[in-house]
Amino acid sequence: MTSPLSYVELHRQISGDIDAALGDALDALGPESESVRNAIAGLLHHQKMKYPLSVLPLLVHAAETGAPEPAVPLSAVHLLWWTSACYLDDLADNRTTGTPEGLGAHEALLAAVIGGQALAIRIVQAQPVPDAMRNTLTAEIVNCWFPAVEGQLRDLRGDMEGAAREAVVAAYRCKSGAPFAMITAMAAIWAGADSGRIRLWREFGGVFGVVWQLFNDQEDILSGRHEDLRNGTLTYLLACALEEAPPGARGRVLDLVGAARTSEQARHDLTELLLAPAVLRRYRTDLDAFRDEAYRVLGELGGHAAPLAALRQLVDQSAALYLRATAA
Repeated sequence: MTSPLSYVELHRQISGDIDAALGDALDALGPESESVRNAIAGLLHHQKMKYPLSVLPLLVHAAETGAPEPAVPLSAVHLLWWTSACYLDDLADNRTTGTPEGLGAHEALLAAVIGGQALAIRIVQAQPVPDAMRNTLTAEIVNCWFPAVEGQLRDLRGDMEGAAREAVVAAYRCKSGAPFAMITAMAAIWAGADSGRIRLWREFGGVFGVVWQLFNDQEDILSGRHEDLRNGTLTYLLACALEEAPPGARGRVLDLVGAARTSEQARHDLTELLLAPAVLRRYRTDLDAFRDEAYRVLGELGGHAAPLAALRQLVDQSAALYLRATAA
């Protein structure tokens, strides 16, 4: 990489290679697995990612070596993992997103399970790398699922009464931080980085995962979908609102959280409270702190300038405050 690129521009250049890697992995299943191949392909087509974060391992590899292209198989792994996780997340939240054309709900579920696990592992196992590296990369995929599911379970069982920002961050570090830490560590391993740099890349992925979850939470409000409110999800913004609530007002917030599952008016009223100036001031302060943590790790890592600049840009875009306060 000789000139700075945004992550979107990099994806535009290499998306064809990522698609080809996925196609090769599906073709390698052979004619005896035609139904599996068609089901996973259908899920990938249905569950399109709005933001092309499959380039993250490319940027990490380029920061280490100057070349993003060798990490294309890891981008395929990353895309499979998140396609699977997002579909399973929608099911866990009882979210109606439809099923891939030509597939039933149970077929799509099976495709999500095998695509994000077995096929992702097959891609790694097929690579011409030393056995020790192949086994290490495989272990990253397997081990990631445990904290990711732990975070999702904490999400589903959110304790509103004892809600605290620290508890929400702990869940975010699992459900979102763990998969990003997985793929950044895998890219560093793939690039031949030493153990210290692998640890730092894992740390960067973990904090970026928190930042990205905070961005995702904002977008849910800005889009008007309000899926978190419909599901009664304990988000970081909601934890800020509960902590900033004046004495005696916390119960009002909790009542609105319960009613917001089914009431449009309650969702409107709760959104007004979430966007209160004091709440957003706390939220912005913490967003800045997470952004600075990501900057710190990138600063310690160093490496090739262009991909590092793209990573910093990605952090900037993810850690910005897009919500606007309601009238005081």
